[in-house]
Amino acid sequence: MAVVLIVDDDLRLAQMLKGFLEKEGFAVLLAGNGKEMWQQLGDGSVDVIVLDWMLPGGKDGIALIKELRAKNAPPALMLSARGDDDDRIIGLESGVDDYLAKPFNARELLARLRALLRRHGRDEQSSSVTFGRFRLDLAMRRLYAGDEELDLTPAEIELLTVFAQRPRRILSRDLLLQVLGGEEDGRFDRSIDVRVTRLRKIIEDNPKQPRFLLTERGVGYRFEPGQISS
Repeated sequence: MAVVLIVDDDLRLAQMLKGFLEKEGFAVLLAGNGKEMWQQLGDGSVDVIVLDWMLPGGKDGIALIKELRAKNAPPALMLSARGDDDDRIIGLESGVDDYLAKPFNARELLARLRALLRRHGRDEQSSSVTFGRFRLDLAMRRLYAGDEELDLTPAEIELLTVFAQRPRRILSRDLLLQVLGGEEDGRFDRSIDVRVTRLRKIIEDNPKQPRFLLTERGVGYRFEPGQISS
């Protein structure tokens, strides 16, 4: 499941896109200006950005794109009501990876986002992830220790898949709430901690082996596989 960050001060449009992309299997974060964008990008979990040209706060989308490119940030698609050829060229020359004029078809946006993810190697279509003595089959959602299949609940395997597809990234609880489709309340927040504890009992059962799921205090968790194969 790829993570999309939508940067747009039009809350109605952003919420509409959020609902559409979530139905298509994405996790979606929102930001209304440049400052909020950098806050959302802080943990490194975002895979692709949808950025509006006209934004409040002193910096428009063009200025933000230039900052993003200087920091080797995720690929970005720019949305703009400015759809003539000159504006499109300005957007592309600023460093944006793709440009889509408003009004637009949501299915076209989806197709362009998927193309960006493939182009930049962020489509997460690896067949498996190996860590320690374990192998996670991403397609079949099954975990093996050697040749033995381990018994995980659907919720546990989904959480492990989220971590395995984002190695070494700090995943906040807010992001995990979205990825796992839970309600943003304290009960579900605590249930993530319970799931992590259960996963640790399965994949960290040997005290001599390294820890795979590390706690980032006050933020969330980080998956350290040590070795990755696909």
